[in-house]
Amino acid sequence: MESGKRLGKLLVEAGIISVTTLDRTLEMQKGSGMRLGTLLMKIGIVTDEEVIDALCQQCNLKKVSNIADQTFPKELLDLVPAQMALENLIFPLKQNERMLAIATLDPYDQDTFDQLADITGMKIFTALATREEILAAVKKHYGKEEKLKSDRHKILLIDDSPVFLKILDNALDKEGYEVLMAADGVEGLQRAISSHPDLILCDLLLPRMDGYKFQMALKAHYETEDIPVILITSKASMEEENRALKAGFIDFIGKPVMPARLIARIERALLMVQNMHQTLMRNPNGANLHPAASGSKAACRSYSQRRDEVSKLERQRRDQKAVNAYDA
Repeated sequence: MESGKRLGKLLVEAGIISVTTLDRTLEMQKGSGMRLGTLLMKIGIVTDEEVIDALCQQCNLKKVSNIADQTFPKELLDLVPAQMALENLIFPLKQNERMLAIATLDPYDQDTFDQLADITGMKIFTALATREEILAAVKKHYGKEEKLKSDRHKILLIDDSPVFLKILDNALDKEGYEVLMAADGVEGLQRAISSHPDLILCDLLLPRMDGYKFQMALKAHYETEDIPVILITSKASMEEENRALKAGFIDFIGKPVMPARLIARIERALLMVQNMHQTLMRNPNGANLHPAASGSKAACRSYSQRRDEVSKLERQRRDQKAVNAYDA
């Protein structure tokens, strides 16, 4: 049985969710790329604590807490790479000869456990902890949150609703993204120019500069013209979507939007950009700029890396065109 269905069955047996809720959530999970427990928590059906308590009871595992307040030797922390800990929500607890105990949110994440066993050459034992516990421990004990953030995809949110920004900020931060925020189009443009985010989520109706004007201004700057933008709006219609896509937005999402759906669309947009630049790298003179989405989020390169590489290729292409025109 797949890990998601296994977890769902445990939650049903514990009386936390119904069979109907499980079936509906499993249907929502398809194509989202999210684990069942994460999706259930994001849409507010269960809490971290409820999932952990059910798993502890059913899987006979120990629950650990206050990890951030404990002391761990550097030799132990070095067994689990910081980025691996952050991306997979695991944390090393104790080493004993050829055995390594870790805290995890998902006891069924066997791929991660196997990978860690290969890296360390040790047998992996698991205890359970909430997402907040693990993130707090990673950020404190690995000590270099800024370094961890530098490897994360940077998302700029532009919306004049503080509540909406807070909801998205929390959801994206839990997924490992670095989040920037702006309350209007002008501030958003300034942040885009200064911070070079990997992706921008922009509301249509904004003070000082609406979404379309923001997109035009963004494309007018050499440093920001390649940054993909998703338009978010309460004016969700076929006509508005067509207008947005023709204006160069990489995607269009109608409000209200569930965080789980938004995260899936963000991952898809990042993959589309990755494929576009990989295609351009392979064939700079005839790249297809409308690739299909495929690949993995971990393989996406940072915006600054992509910008420098693609800009170099574009300069080479322009120089070659100039040479060809002169020879002709």
